[in-house]
Order: sequence, then C-alpha cells, then structure tokens
Amino acid sequence: MTNFALPVPVASSLESYIQTVNRFPILSQDQEVALARRLRDKDDVDAARELVLSHLRVVVAIARGYMGYGLPQADLIQEGNIGLMKAVKRFDPERGVRLVSFAVHWIRAEIHEFILRNWRIVKIATTKAQRKLFFNLRSMKQSLSTLGPEETTAIARQLGVKTDEVVEMETRLTGQDVALEPAGDDEGDTYAPISYLAADDAEPSRALEREESEDLRRTGLRKALAGLDSRSRRIIEARWLQEKDSATLHDLASEFGVSAERIRQIEAKALGKMKGVIAASGA
Repeated sequence: MTNFALPVPVASSLESYIQTVNRFPILSQDQEVALARRLRDKDDVDAARELVLSHLRVVVAIARGYMGYGLPQADLIQEGNIGLMKAVKRFDPERGVRLVSFAVHWIRAEIHEFILRNWRIVKIATTKAQRKLFFNLRSMKQSLSTLGPEETTAIARQLGVKTDEVVEMETRLTGQDVALEPAGDDEGDTYAPISYLAADDAEPSRALEREESEDLRRTGLRKALAGLDSRSRRIIEARWLQEKDSATLHDLASEFGVSAERIRQIEAKALGKMKGVIAASGA
C-alpha cells in the first residue's frame, strides 16, 4: 500500500492531535465495505486513507491504556497507527467483520512490541499468573496512587491471581526497570516480558480464520444433527457429544431394545450422513 500523509502525534501538541482525529467521521459498515473493496480491487490509496483516518481515534483510545510504562503517549499512538495501517492493508471486506474488530489486534500487537523493545528493564521474572498482570494492572487501577487492600483484592479476584502477585507486579511496574529476558540462573517456571509476545498462531488474521472455521463447524454440526431421525440423533449425542461418561454400544442397545451391532450400524450411517451435511455447509 502506497504511503500517504497522516496527522502526526507530537508530545508538545498531543491534545491538538486528539481533537483533529476526533473530527474525522466514523464510517458506516456500507461505507467501510465500499472503501475496502476499492482498496483491494484498485489499490485505491484515497480509500485506504479514509479507512485509516476514520479509525485514528480508536488508536488513541487503545494507547491510553498503556500510559505509565515510561514511554511517551505520542510514541505509543504512532506505533498503534502503524498497526492500524497494517490492519487496513490486510482487511477483507467480504468476511462480514467490522474493521475496528480486526484492527484492534494489530494495534495492540504493535504497541506491545514497541513497549518490549523500548522498556529498559533490569530484571523481571514472573509467574504464569503475572503474565495477565503485566498488561492489565495499570488499566484496572482506579487511580495513580498505590493500591489499597480492597482494590488489590478486587483486581486479584477479577484476574484469577493471588493478592501478593498483584502487589509484587505493581512494585515492579512502579520501581526500577528490569531485563527483557530472564537471567541464565533463573530456576522454576518463570517468564520475562519477552515471553509476553504473541505466539505465531495468535497472529490476528490466523486467529480470525480459526474463529470463523470453528463457527462454521458448529453451524454445520447443528444442521447435521437436525437432519437425523430422533433415534440416530440420540445415539450420536450419547456417543460423541457428551463431555464425559459417553454411552457404550451396549448401553444404547439396552435403551432401544436392539443389538449392539444394530446400534453400531445406525451410528455409522448417521456419521456418514452428517459428514456430507458438514462438508456441504463449508465446514
């Protein structure tokens, strides 16, 4: 996608920048789809620019959640804008998903990478539970002051961690800088901030594809079950869709008053029919 001029966030005039981006109109879904198609089909730079400009306010809102890491907000916004442009370039208007839902992953990923690249830390080795705290604690605090006992307990309960882990992480975030990677002599199940980077399979477009694929499978499964007679549906549900204690062929044979072999035959026929329905539905 060809480069184009955008408003630039500058620390000395950040409020002016925010006022500017808030004046750009929010697009309707129809407008968004039309612009995205122009970008995809004609490589229309003006269409790309409109899509980016209409979502700059989203970047500002997300970047505010990362204030307090010792990095200028203007830089966080600028990095988030890079993520937004990447999202616009990769956005598929035919998926039926709004751009903002797709872009938020790219914006956050770019900001996270910037923080980890620039946050000069001496050392931080955290437990698994504290991985949740690293990027959530600051946004959950109700003020800039030190956490009180009640707020500490509330945050710990909400994130499913221990209260002393909340206190420890707050101390580290407000104290000295720490190292991105753990020291060689660290023992046990420890994690440094470098571990917070998303895995390859968490890349936004892949995550979106997985979600859509799972939704198709669920839809196909419902259609396939609906196409079965009541006895076949009962057998499939009892044999394959129970979270635990699935029924045996003999259990169902006793229930329906037939042989176990007959139950196996009904099951095999029903599964074959379901596979055809699921395949036809695109799952």
